[in-house]
Amino acid sequence: MEPTHVGTLEDDLEGDRLRAQLAIDAARIGTFDWDLRSGRLVWDARLIEMFGYDRSTFEQSIGAFNARLHPDDLPWVTEALQAAVDSCGEYEAEDRVVLPGGETRWVSARGRAVAGADGAAARVIGVAYDVTAELAAETRVVRLLDAMPAGFYSLDADWRFVHLNAEAERLLGRSREDLLGHVLWDAFPAAPGSVFEEQYREAVATGRPVAFEAYYPAPLDGWYEVRAWPTPDGLSVYAIEVTARRQAQELADRSARRLALLAQVSAELAGTLDVQSATARLPRLVVPALADWCIVTVIDDDGQPRDVGSWHVDPASRSVLERYTEVRLDAMPIAAPVGRALHSDEAVGFAGDEVLDLLPPGQARDLLAVLAPRAEVALPLRARGRTLGLLTLAYADDHAATDADVAVAQDVADRAGLALDNARLFGQQQQMAEVLQRSLLTDPPEPDHAEIAVRYLPAAEAARVGGDWYDAFLQPSGSTMLVIGDVVGHDTAAAAAMGQVRSLLRGIAAYSDAGPVEVLRGLDSAMAVLQLDTLATAAVARFEQTDDERERGVTRMVWANAGHLPPLALHPDGSVAVLADWKADLLLGVDSTVERTESVVTLDRGSTVLLYTDGLVERRDADLDTGLLRLRAHLAELADLPLAELLDELIARLVDGAPDDDVALVAVRLHRQDRPRPVEAGPNRVPDVVPDDPATP
Repeated sequence: MEPTHVGTLEDDLEGDRLRAQLAIDAARIGTFDWDLRSGRLVWDARLIEMFGYDRSTFEQSIGAFNARLHPDDLPWVTEALQAAVDSCGEYEAEDRVVLPGGETRWVSARGRAVAGADGAAARVIGVAYDVTAELAAETRVVRLLDAMPAGFYSLDADWRFVHLNAEAERLLGRSREDLLGHVLWDAFPAAPGSVFEEQYREAVATGRPVAFEAYYPAPLDGWYEVRAWPTPDGLSVYAIEVTARRQAQELADRSARRLALLAQVSAELAGTLDVQSATARLPRLVVPALADWCIVTVIDDDGQPRDVGSWHVDPASRSVLERYTEVRLDAMPIAAPVGRALHSDEAVGFAGDEVLDLLPPGQARDLLAVLAPRAEVALPLRARGRTLGLLTLAYADDHAATDADVAVAQDVADRAGLALDNARLFGQQQQMAEVLQRSLLTDPPEPDHAEIAVRYLPAAEAARVGGDWYDAFLQPSGSTMLVIGDVVGHDTAAAAAMGQVRSLLRGIAAYSDAGPVEVLRGLDSAMAVLQLDTLATAAVARFEQTDDERERGVTRMVWANAGHLPPLALHPDGSVAVLADWKADLLLGVDSTVERTESVVTLDRGSTVLLYTDGLVERRDADLDTGLLRLRAHLAELADLPLAELLDELIARLVDGAPDDDVALVAVRLHRQDRPRPVEAGPNRVPDVVPDDPATP
């Protein structure tokens, strides 16, 4: 049994040696053994080959080793070997070997000095291997990192810098010599407690990469896009400076906000005809986009400036600013910057103290002292060579007006000025249009036998008149004539054409004393002769009586229709009748030779006749027949109302005061008649009468 045990132990030792040798071979490691007493240096075959020797040329001495060392490495390698010998310690070196052909290789060696019986080093044994390829790869990585356009640095587990590339030196403003081996938090005092520390520690704690943008204050004073990922040895960081990009983005954002402001101002001013009110709301748009507080001033009709709106970024200061606007202009001397801006037609900038010094003691000065603007800019509201007001911007101590802010504010002021001037011109146009309307749409006559009421509602708000018209007048015979008409169009051109057509019809009817069909025929012929290039519809109704009809209490309505909607009759019993079908004659302005027809209907006392234009019944979401049915239904429901109230209620129910098209109405209500007495009649009244039996209806 004993021999077997010994054999097994020897086999195990031989196996260990074999495995060690295989490992050494696989790693391409060479071994050395230097006997310090004899000076003999023993290398294995791989090491002999690594240093460019063979068995015959290797002298087995330290001199053979030194002969192959690079001259620059020889001194420090010799020193490292001597230190290991003196201390019986470790030897470690990475040095260059110059082969006979001039090729340089890198060799990494590790060894230990072994003491003899006397305690002094007797030999040095160790291993060495060729690391040229590994160092070349590392060199390539270093060169690649240095060539990167982004900063790269590595930190160890203690947050010390272990590597920086050239771009990292530039970004961090420090050299490698300044940073390598130093703790990040000590080298950059603003980093502790910042987003940099928060994100770096999160990456290390979680083992996951992080990415973020952050600002580092002076001396770097820049924005950085950072990506950091944990490594077994610490943290690697990749960073690029994005300050310029952030500034460009902020500039783009400011431009977008300014464009949005201008668009909102335009919408506010264009979306209402009450420009004074819209202008008064401007400060709420301007603050805080362009200033800390703002006042809008307009020149009134008497040429006096008047503050109409203000706004402060601080809600607590708004009431103070409002009280200041109530008193400042009365207290402001003429030489104040506000006055200069009103007369210079350009923006005037000034310090807050300048106005404070100019104001006399009093409430305005006290309030401005509370508001305490550091600077102000007054910009004129300009339009068509006129200054119509001011936009005054004020800035607190920590703010300032940039040239871009002033340019945008002036654009806002000019838009407000143009809107104010447009409102002024619109007011003038509206006034002229209303005068035209009153001249064309006269009050109806007041015949003794009937009550007449008229209404006109334009669709075109800016024009105030359109192509629809009504008319009511007395002919020489004493008959009452009602007219309703519609010239194609809804603007002042249509109103002008309507005025011509209406005047022609009036003149023909008043001179000829003719009935409706002859009046329309004469009008069509006159339009052709005078080359009045327009199209129009019209319905003409004449109310007349014989003595017998007067005695019987009835009235004949004789009427003709040139393409217009049919009249409606509201009978005393509350029923509503359409007085004709849709087969109206040809409209005016098409063929002056066309034959026209005349209709006659007999009406009882108490009857109401309504003539109207299509704006009363037409809708975008319903056809004309539906509109006529609605009109008839409402007319029946309102039968008991006085005539003027009936027309108002019809308009309210059918168009709600805002028609899609012009609306014109003329209505007559027949009532009890009296017996005439021979007194000369005026042009717009039937002859005066002596009452019959008062009990006669």
